[in-house]
Amino acid sequence: MFTGIVEETGTVERIKPTAKSIELTVRANLCGRGLKLGASLAVNGCCLTVVKVASRGKSKLAQFDLLKETWQRTNLQFAKPGSLVNLERPLRTDGNLGGHFVTGHIDGVGKITKWERLGQDHVLDIAAPPEVMRYVVFKGSMAVDGISLTVAGVGKNSFRIWIIPHTYEVTALRERKTGDAVNLEADLIGKYVEKFVTARMQH
Repeated sequence: MFTGIVEETGTVERIKPTAKSIELTVRANLCGRGLKLGASLAVNGCCLTVVKVASRGKSKLAQFDLLKETWQRTNLQFAKPGSLVNLERPLRTDGNLGGHFVTGHIDGVGKITKWERLGQDHVLDIAAPPEVMRYVVFKGSMAVDGISLTVAGVGKNSFRIWIIPHTYEVTALRERKTGDAVNLEADLIGKYVEKFVTARMQH
């Protein structure tokens, strides 16, 4: 379980397709501290398992084996060596929930249709597939590339997010541009509410 509060941006070091998976290696600093085999790490909001750790100066190189299903269903398929990725370690039981509950299971990939600076802030419009839009509500939460953000506007097939300077500066959003893909995870609470309401209506 994660919170959507990105701890740092890591850098993609290597992408190596194999017969069974895609090996993704990411350089991490803060999130590399104490990192062990089998640990979970959210990479652009996608919960991945560390299969190898190596030291590189003061940094750590974390390797993940991605199934082709995961590769094809996330924007990691568009990453290249040098690309920035948002990193977050799992929520500790004694930690602070600064964002919202994020599972690290991507619901769909959205597309940036507008990405502009307005004053000190940025406005971000994202076109999303129906399986994500069904959970989008005004002032609700949405994880975009693993970042816990508040929905500022809802259209038929898209939603709007306002990005404050701090979020822009400390996340991989500073690399994004119009037309880019972003990982989306809808609020877990909305999914449970839908399930409970649907079950009651069927009885």
